[in-house]
Amino acid sequence: MKEQEDIILRNGMVEDQLIPKGITDKKVLAVIRNVPRHLFTAGKSLENSYADHPLPVGEGQTISQPYMVALMTQCLELKGGERVLEIGTGSGYQAAILAEIAKEIYSVERFDSLAQKAQVILEGLGYKNIRIKVGDGTEGWKEFAPYDGIIVTAGAPSVPEPLVEQLAEGGRLVIPVGGAFGQELLLISKNQGETTQEDICGCTFVPLVGKYGWQG
Repeated sequence: MKEQEDIILRNGMVEDQLIPKGITDKKVLAVIRNVPRHLFTAGKSLENSYADHPLPVGEGQTISQPYMVALMTQCLELKGGERVLEIGTGSGYQAAILAEIAKEIYSVERFDSLAQKAQVILEGLGYKNIRIKVGDGTEGWKEFAPYDGIIVTAGAPSVPEPLVEQLAEGGRLVIPVGGAFGQELLLISKNQGETTQEDICGCTFVPLVGKYGWQG
């Protein structure tokens, strides 16, 4: 019965929260219908897990609202086969969404406790294409660069240069940039070595702490 309720809530989240707000990528909509978000929400009720707002997951971090997860994923324009870098593993939910579409996901988390919890959940769900490490996300993960897509789930004072450097030719970087209490979601594209920037929408994320972000 609980599983059936979960499916109903997941479909409702897509129909009521995502499609009306302009999420049109069929791959994104399909994977959000498929991934059990409630497993990533630290014991919150089913209804709360699928509500249209962020939720705390420990260490002062949050799981983003479903719409923001969908929007940032859609901005990457994933077709399948890509290598994607995620900065801020958090609960692991965004990584799971990415892993359903792209080939390889590399995720950097600042807090060891969150990285461990996310690893357990993701392995329990059978994901084998996600690699997580604990470190300074503002420095990226140079070992596996370049990346076709980079998604940053924390707000930065400016775009960290290492992330731009690790972006592949034709790649797309999605990152919230601004002050500590409000940012603009930016989409940065790299073509022929040059980058272009597009403003997507206003947003509010927890601070991106690190060498090229906010000082912790």
